Amino acid sequence: MASSDLPDFHIPHAEKIEWMIETNGWALEASPPMSDADPPVPAHAYTIGLPAHVDFPEIIVFGLTPVAANGLLSMVIGALAGGTDLPLDAELVGLLDNGLRCRFAAVPSGERDRWCSTAVSWYRGSDFGLVQLIYPDRTGVLPYESGYDHRMRLAQPVIGEL
Repeated sequence: MASSDLPDFHIPHAEKIEWMIETNGWALEASPPMSDADPPVPAHAYTIGLPAHVDFPEIIVFGLTPVAANGLLSMVIGALAGGTDLPLDAELVGLLDNGLRCRFAAVPSGERDRWCSTAVSWYRGSDFGLVQLIYPDRTGVLPYESGYDHRMRLAQPVIGEL
């Protein structure tokens, strides 16, 4: 069967987001890296619909493939849905494997608007909270600490407030 014989399944992007929220309670929007931009834009993914689903701000994570971001965020959202209290603006141990630390840092609205255009459109101008899930490098060092792998700085910029 030639591809021209297949039905056209083009669905407007907003309908895809709505379908994900109706199906899962939240949506994931993944953005590919743009190495030709000045400055380069790292891969990032963020949620849409979390406040209504689990009473937690939207989450953005940098430097992961869409599949890895989905896996990590699904685990976080599963913990929240199961009643786990995840504090904001504090280092956490126990959420990630092997005792690795992470942090949910509040993102200012200007950064939120820059990185999360689909969420901004989804909320139709209403304010919404966003936190950055900051995770360590392979040696367990967080991006804002001395000794963080300098090769990862472009992949995981810190846009959340520390």
